[in-house]
Amino acid sequence: MYKTVEMPLAGHPDKICDQIVEALVDEYLRRDEKSRANIQALGSHGMMMIGGTVDSRADFNAADFVQSIYASCGYKDEIEPFVNIEKPGEDLARILVKGASQSTASVYGYATKETREFLPKSVVYAHDLAKRIDDLRRSDESFSWLGPDGSVQITMDKDRPVSVAIAAQHHADMDHAQIQMGLLDAAIIPVLGNHSGIKLFENSAGMFTDGGFMASVGASSGKVQASTYGGLLPSGLSSFFGKDPYQPSKCGTYMARFIAKSVVSSGQVCNALVKLVYVMGQPEPILVEAISGSGEQLQEKVKEYDLRPEAIVERFGLTKPLYHSLSTYNMFVREDAPWEQV
Repeated sequence: MYKTVEMPLAGHPDKICDQIVEALVDEYLRRDEKSRANIQALGSHGMMMIGGTVDSRADFNAADFVQSIYASCGYKDEIEPFVNIEKPGEDLARILVKGASQSTASVYGYATKETREFLPKSVVYAHDLAKRIDDLRRSDESFSWLGPDGSVQITMDKDRPVSVAIAAQHHADMDHAQIQMGLLDAAIIPVLGNHSGIKLFENSAGMFTDGGFMASVGASSGKVQASTYGGLLPSGLSSFFGKDPYQPSKCGTYMARFIAKSVVSSGQVCNALVKLVYVMGQPEPILVEAISGSGEQLQEKVKEYDLRPEAIVERFGLTKPLYHSLSTYNMFVREDAPWEQV
């Protein structure tokens, strides 16, 4: 079966929103590590709406902060942020005091021996290619014609790429042949190696000079699967972007990945899928499932872990401001992330 994975560049409208809400979470935690947050963002055509609930002693100008993060995404135009962040209601505050889960969430973790990153090869290729294009834009003067917006799509047949599609924003004075050759020589070949037999679609729709919010709309959590398993595996409905680490959709996702990677890296199985189901008001998940690719039940190997959100936060030190740096590309490729250190 063919497997296709997409990876947005850092300046994609959805990823701009992810970076902004995660940077806001970081800033609240930096000023008050007990901050609780649930923030979402929507941006389009020069404007951005930031909404959500925050319980924190931190006090800063969120609108100015949003402007600075937007500029760091590579855009020179200005946006007009509208911020509507309030304290949570009394019912939710009461749940938080009890140390119980503050929301319902089904989260999944996966690991495979297929790559040294313990991820499917297609996910790693898409991550590396997207990051390579962004690195060229940021640090190579000969690629100053690249814009921040864009995406990468890779289709694999088993362990072999069969097609690569790149959409990369560019300056208007670049012609199509220059773009194709530049991306092939400096991005595709360094990441994939021999490209013979691979169908290449480099800006196949033609000119791509308008990008970001000036050309489209973006929403936080719109590309959440790009940060995990590329849509190749089951995924819960809840997103972790813009949320404090105590929310099970965030800390549970990290813990499920940690357990799966721990089991696989120990050599017990070639791959593993872990599922945790949390219910609002309960301190522990009501359902824990773990299975290998060959159908072996692995629940017994999960019992040694404390799966309460508070325990996960303490284990990984998740009250530190580390989320903005993980809001682009695939967060499980990052070896410095605490949940990757098995």
